[in-house]
Amino acid sequence: MNCHRVFLLVAFLLGVVLLQRTQEVSAGDEWQPISPEELKMTNLPEAPGAPAVYLYRQVDRDDGRNGHEYNYVRIKILTEEGRKQADIEIPFVKERGSIHGIKARTIRPDGTIANFDGKVYDKTIVKAKGFKYLAKTFTLPDVQVGSIVEYHYMNNLGEGYVYDSEWILSEELFTKRAKFTLKPNSDFAMTWSWPVGLPAGTNPPVKDGAAIRLDTQNVPAFQVEDFMPPEKVLKYRVEFVYSEDSSEKDPAKFWKNMDKKWNGHFEDFVGKRKAMEQAAAGIVSPSDSPEVKLQKIYARVQQIRNTSWETSKTEQEQKREKQKDINNVEDLWKQGYGNGRQINWLFVALARAAGLEAYAVYISARSEYFFNPKLMNTNQLNGDVVLVKVNGKDVYCDPATRFAPFGLLSWPETGVQGLKLDKDGGSWVTTTLPASSVSQIERKADLKLTDTGSLEGRLTFTFSGLEALWRRIEERNEDEANRKKFLEEQVREYIPVGIDVELTNKPDWASSAPTLVAEYDLKVQGWATGAGKRVLVPVGLFSAPEKHLFEHANRVHPVYFQFFSQKTDYVTIDLPLGWQVSNLPAEQTNDQKVAVYHLKAENNKGTLHVTRQLNSDLLMVDAKSYPALRNFYQAVRTGDDQQIVIQPGTSAASN
Repeated sequence: MNCHRVFLLVAFLLGVVLLQRTQEVSAGDEWQPISPEELKMTNLPEAPGAPAVYLYRQVDRDDGRNGHEYNYVRIKILTEEGRKQADIEIPFVKERGSIHGIKARTIRPDGTIANFDGKVYDKTIVKAKGFKYLAKTFTLPDVQVGSIVEYHYMNNLGEGYVYDSEWILSEELFTKRAKFTLKPNSDFAMTWSWPVGLPAGTNPPVKDGAAIRLDTQNVPAFQVEDFMPPEKVLKYRVEFVYSEDSSEKDPAKFWKNMDKKWNGHFEDFVGKRKAMEQAAAGIVSPSDSPEVKLQKIYARVQQIRNTSWETSKTEQEQKREKQKDINNVEDLWKQGYGNGRQINWLFVALARAAGLEAYAVYISARSEYFFNPKLMNTNQLNGDVVLVKVNGKDVYCDPATRFAPFGLLSWPETGVQGLKLDKDGGSWVTTTLPASSVSQIERKADLKLTDTGSLEGRLTFTFSGLEALWRRIEERNEDEANRKKFLEEQVREYIPVGIDVELTNKPDWASSAPTLVAEYDLKVQGWATGAGKRVLVPVGLFSAPEKHLFEHANRVHPVYFQFFSQKTDYVTIDLPLGWQVSNLPAEQTNDQKVAVYHLKAENNKGTLHVTRQLNSDLLMVDAKSYPALRNFYQAVRTGDDQQIVIQPGTSAASN
């Protein structure tokens, strides 16, 4: 073979290799082929009646130095209802990564293609119970019944978040086929588990060279229900846990080792006894009781600037601020700022300097996961609180949570397991769960009934405990106009008819006071209705949230309440001159110990007084006990639907 031919052969082979590599690199940007069967599909026997199904999902994650995750989604539209899948939402958390490279298209039933070339928006999406998340949103063009919609994108993972890996197999649509891969970070050992099992017929993940792989098919649609535990607890999923040492298989020994490591970091940070004694001396007096000392220290520590609650800053902004590193409690005290964990550790150091027994506690917030120590997943110990022994009692505090009153944790931190750090290897503790009397919504109404059947007057709502705290946290970054709208919408949610309502005071949003008070002017058109020569006035003025609660006869998931709570209503209604009460509903009490309903209506010389109380000391109700819970709330609805019968005087009520 002469040199010329050898050169051509080498060039050809080199071209083939380069072409193959190019195809491999760009594979993520290529649309996968669509089969005629997918285009013709009108239903899927494995998912009868489904409005749409995932034909294919692909997740390829790389936890290397420049961590990223590629997602590919293909959806078949089967019914008119399924056309809402044209509205795409890709949830994300700013601090954890950035979504880019979004490409999307619609394949019409005849096979023609409409590429998406519109605008992608960043939106705050509000879901049930006030939960919010950020999402990239866009709408695909020309989506019809029989269409296929598909899109793919890249998520560049934020620094540190490559160690928070998981595959979510269950989605709200039936999944015909899905493929998952993960290239672990090579700096740490990794283990993986599937806490709720795997879909039928799915083999466990396998290590294949540098990647871990899993293929699955015919994954049932995940059913979403009101008041259910966090979705991640219920969905089929594979969790990956990074560890410096995966050789320890005994959970007790594993956590003892972790405690020694964490407690060492903690003691190094708080080990400035003399500086803390000087600081504590300026906060408390020797004559103060232990509880007063702790309250004074708590109030002072809450004044420290908490950088964990601030919006993310660019590196340039951080340089302009010239923030110094915080290496210990003395640095924090001098500089006047620190992150949430550092602030809680400062609280421990000051409490100890004042002669109190205080500990740092790592906890797992129950807003996303239910912690299981046996899984040995340190990522799920994602928060921390402080335990202080006061007069023989355990007092849990979290001064790093903005607006939290002394001795009250935010609801995800209540009733959860935590690891109390100490030199002896730590111990498991459970944080307190406040009684329903601590977290109340008290609604007072001072109203007049007009001769046309409308209500007019004043409202005063007092939110206390966790009811006040979650509202302050929810609205912390909003302006006055949005906060006003938020509180007015709360009233509209409570009253089951159209109303005119206006907030008239300026609630204290910025403090850690136990209560948040809102005052309103209210008009309710047509609250009373005519029935012949009588007028009927419903007793349940604020009963809308319970109108449709737990209506469904069947339940798939447990019922999960965020915290124990109490609603108390005091409604006073002045009747028009000459109107007389003909009949009052009988007083009702339904006491199920963990759930209590009480209703009483009285007449005092032409003024109606309605008292209503609804207590819930429930946190988790399994699906087997759902019928009893449903019966209780059906009785609540029956009570709220009762009418007060009134005989008008010379004035006639409108019909």
